[in-house]
Amino acid sequence: MRYIRPLSIEDAVGQLAGSAGTAAILAGGSDLLVRMKGGFVEPDLIVDIKLIAGLSDIRETADGFSIGAAVPCAVLGENAALKKAWPGVVEAAKLIGSKQVQGRCTITGNLCNASPAADSVPALVAAGARAVIAGPSGKRTIPVEAVPVGPGKTSLSKGEIIEAILLDKRSPRSGDAYLRFIPRTEMDIAVVSAGVNLTIDEHGVVTAARVALGAAAPTVLLVEEAAEALLGRKLDEAALERLAKVCAGACRPIDDKRGTIEFRRKVAGVLAKRAATTAYARAGGK
Repeated sequence: MRYIRPLSIEDAVGQLAGSAGTAAILAGGSDLLVRMKGGFVEPDLIVDIKLIAGLSDIRETADGFSIGAAVPCAVLGENAALKKAWPGVVEAAKLIGSKQVQGRCTITGNLCNASPAADSVPALVAAGARAVIAGPSGKRTIPVEAVPVGPGKTSLSKGEIIEAILLDKRSPRSGDAYLRFIPRTEMDIAVVSAGVNLTIDEHGVVTAARVALGAAAPTVLLVEEAAEALLGRKLDEAALERLAKVCAGACRPIDDKRGTIEFRRKVAGVLAKRAATTAYARAGGK
């Protein structure tokens, strides 16, 4: 096993592309090291990206925010501007693991681990976040929902690495929220979760919406019909009930010891309603 700490994204891409065996990227290591210790993976090459310039930074630009791939989740909550603009994304990141884990884990790692129950991913999908990918053929930018393609699997090709997560500049009168259900009070995997992002006009009518569900299918679901249920109206009880019904119907969950299909569908609708209500209030709706 080789362990390297490249100083540039180009070097990291070159090392990954040229590796003969299995390669893994180390940012926080909260997933990778656990899997290695459990004997599930044994990479021939580990590429530690924390020394690459810019990957541990949060940058605010005229277009929004760029969150480097090695930024720990705990740091997101310390950035006042990001927390104000995208509270739902920050809330989701702060639910990953314990306080100690949050000091190491990253939202990019959470995304690339490709767990259907990942906490940060539904919030990122609802926020319309994008992933900047560097690879042997250059750079490309894709929606975050296009990264996971199944449990533990991503769309990244050999040699590709996510460099940053992009969040747009907030429109006026906008808000987002993320909620999950877990059997315990903390440090558990979501049985089902929901992220909602809304923009309203001066009359409180929803003009834009995105709704995402986690742990409800092999990958996070972007439920466009749920967003359509909210558009063009205030967030009244009828709209919320329609939202819950659509979200419950969109689920493709499994039965396991942590929750039944029926339970997950029901809770998905409940969480979507609650997250939408919080997002609406944050947008200034009454």
